[in-house]
Amino acid sequence: MTTQPKKRRGRTKLRRRVAGLLALGIALMGVGALYSVLVPEPQTAQAQQDPVMVREGAKIYNNTCISCHGANLEGVKDRGPSLIGVGEASVYFQTSTGRMPAVAQSAQIPEKPRVLSPQEVDAVSAYVQANGGGVEMPEEKGAALRGEDPARGGELFRFNCASCHNFTGRGGALSSGKEAPALDGVAEEEMYAAMLSGPQNMPRFSERQLSPEEKKDIIAYVKSVTDGNNNPGGSPIGGLGPQSEGFIAFVVGIAALLGITLWIGAKH
Repeated sequence: MTTQPKKRRGRTKLRRRVAGLLALGIALMGVGALYSVLVPEPQTAQAQQDPVMVREGAKIYNNTCISCHGANLEGVKDRGPSLIGVGEASVYFQTSTGRMPAVAQSAQIPEKPRVLSPQEVDAVSAYVQANGGGVEMPEEKGAALRGEDPARGGELFRFNCASCHNFTGRGGALSSGKEAPALDGVAEEEMYAAMLSGPQNMPRFSERQLSPEEKKDIIAYVKSVTDGNNNPGGSPIGGLGPQSEGFIAFVVGIAALLGITLWIGAKH
């Protein structure tokens, strides 16, 4: 009579253990599934679609960049920073504007005539992207990077950029011997790359801060004012804003006061 209850209790315990293990397994599988969905994948370097370009970029890198940035993009102390994670956008901006290769370390690497050809710039950018990862350049080129709403671009530019680049992109002096360059004649790709990479004193604008469409609208506004096609207030007077306007008002005002003074003296 006592053996049957014992067997039943043993079976009940076994079922509970099996049920507990099943529940634990289902819970672990659910946690794993949620983790894979919610947690973003780590940024890793991936080979470009054109391996020929990457190999060409490796040759250019070994000839022009390796002494400062290292054999594995790790950087060289007191010479150049690591290129791991900077992406092709940063490499494109620095090399297409001639800032790299740099002549010497300074408060701000100046723009100079480009050393690499456009094809070489694309190749070394692809090499760094393939081996270091980071922010990529958009597929569009030239005028395709100009947005359709330069008015909105003007509002965004005045809010995010005018404090350094002036209201019409004519640039201005910054602290510690640095300056915000003028945007006259700057290519659309260079402006887009600068917003993506944040070179030197410039902040980096992610897609959360400025969407691709907003970046393109900013480029459209800058091109409209630097090309001289957007002067809603009349004569731009160099496009320097209150500096030139204040100087002209001062000169005209002083001349008017002198003229009135001389007229009054002549009357007396």
